[in-house]
Amino acid sequence: MPAGAEWPAWDGHGPLSFIASVDCARLPAAELDIDLPATGTLLFFYFDGRLDDGDALVLTEDRESWAGARVLYVAADEKVAERGIPAGLTPYPVAPLAARVEMTATEPWHPSVRAAFAPGAPLGNRYDHPVCSQEFLDALWEFDDEVGHQIGGHAHSVQNPVEIEIAEAVLDDEVSWDDPRLSEEAGNWVLLAQFDSEDAADMMWGDAGALYWLIRPEDLAERRFEQAMFTWQCS
Repeated sequence: MPAGAEWPAWDGHGPLSFIASVDCARLPAAELDIDLPATGTLLFFYFDGRLDDGDALVLTEDRESWAGARVLYVAADEKVAERGIPAGLTPYPVAPLAARVEMTATEPWHPSVRAAFAPGAPLGNRYDHPVCSQEFLDALWEFDDEVGHQIGGHAHSVQNPVEIEIAEAVLDDEVSWDDPRLSEEAGNWVLLAQFDSEDAADMMWGDAGALYWLIRPEDLAERRFEQAMFTWQCS
């Protein structure tokens, strides 16, 4: 971690668990659809319930809980120091991962699909559009039937598009699926990373769920990783 940085914590609840690190220099940057730094490391932290037996949840709709998930960027030339795990936390087993390039697809009712195939169609009518037919859904499912760990690309949501969840939280207002503001805001976010439940690391997010961090492209370009938003979903 950066030499002067404190271990991420959620005030009133305790330190966050360390989830994953990503070595940006080892990723195929030319193949990515997001503007990641060419070097340096991304560190992901999440309050996973180990300290309080799951009593406090990090939820997009609860602004008070947003401090329960964090992304830290450590530049390659930054002075760093090793840190021990804070008292009370049990570290997850180390599970080294390798990266490979894959295509991704989004759900038919994602705002980007509607913008491409049915501009101006309200979000509330998403199931009436031909691209939401069962044949199209089946084809997408066969193309990408597992969530998996991922950097960039289209998020593989377990339930509704994670971009919609983030948009609803950021707007901080009760908006219907027909409200164009929801679609517009959802289109302002891209996937930074998603981490699936992982047997090798003893990680289980709810009922075989996944963790997601999204960020606005302009914040990513300026390396404002503290502006990343978090959500999680499970089946």
